[in-house]
Amino acid sequence: MADITRRLGWRHLRGAPTAHIRHHRGGTLLHDGPGLSFWFRALTAALSEVPVDDRELAMTFHARTSDFQDVAVQATVTYRIGDPALAAARMDFSIDPDTGVWRGAPLEQLGTLLTETAQQHALDVLARTPLSAALVDGVAAVRERVAAGLDAEPRLPATGIEVVAVRVMALRPEPEVERALRTPAREQIQQEADRATYERRAVAVERERAIAENELASQIELARREEQLVEQRGTNARREAEEHAAADAVRAEAEATRSVRLARAEADGVRAVGDAKAQAQAAWLKVHEDVEVATLHALTGTRLAENLPHIDSVTISPDVLTGLLAKLGAREPE
Repeated sequence: MADITRRLGWRHLRGAPTAHIRHHRGGTLLHDGPGLSFWFRALTAALSEVPVDDRELAMTFHARTSDFQDVAVQATVTYRIGDPALAAARMDFSIDPDTGVWRGAPLEQLGTLLTETAQQHALDVLARTPLSAALVDGVAAVRERVAAGLDAEPRLPATGIEVVAVRVMALRPEPEVERALRTPAREQIQQEADRATYERRAVAVERERAIAENELASQIELARREEQLVEQRGTNARREAEEHAAADAVRAEAEATRSVRLARAEADGVRAVGDAKAQAQAAWLKVHEDVEVATLHALTGTRLAENLPHIDSVTISPDVLTGLLAKLGAREPE
């Protein structure tokens, strides 16, 4: 929309760079071009504003396939006005000189023209295509057919319209038909999911079995090693007992040998002492063999006195002394 301001009976128009302005006065074209800015009088000016930028026209329409199934088509047509002068001559793009607003609805007319033309070509191609093929390849087929039909449509160049691009976003059947078509695919997907679940479970069970077998093998190996350990400990205990027994036997034999040697030594010592005593006694007897009896008695008394305890005083009664003297006197005649 053009920007128009008022100044003392004059109007000033300032257009956008994407808007083509045409100014006529008295049938004469005074200004013609995009992005213009000029002064004019409202009573004598005829103004037109034609947009020259690319515009998007979204459209949704229903069609029927060859097997009598309804489908909804969603498409977008990008267009622009390539010849503003021709478009302004064929369609009403005039604007109010006071407000700058279009007096008619030219863009709606353009949209209706493009929509009806695109719909006609889409209906034509879908009417010869079954639903299954339309759902698979219908988007590309409809896009190509609509683009070719718009390029070949004579009314568009005659109006100054250029089609830039055609896009078909979706081609969908009715909800009931779509659900029916989705059911086999969903069942297949569910079957694949169930198969994957079963396979994961089978793999998990196999892994658990392998883990259990590994644990059992580990336990068996541990039991076997424990048995070997117990056997080795028994062998070690037997060897230790045998070693202790052998050591005890060696110690006992050594002790017995030592005891025998000690006994023999003691016996030899006793024998030697006895022999020495016997020899001393024999020598003593031999020494006193020729001694008189009275002398022996005296020696005996002396030896006896040496072995008696210490006596400070001795009291001899007359009877003892008389008997002793009598015995001494009786032995003298011998």
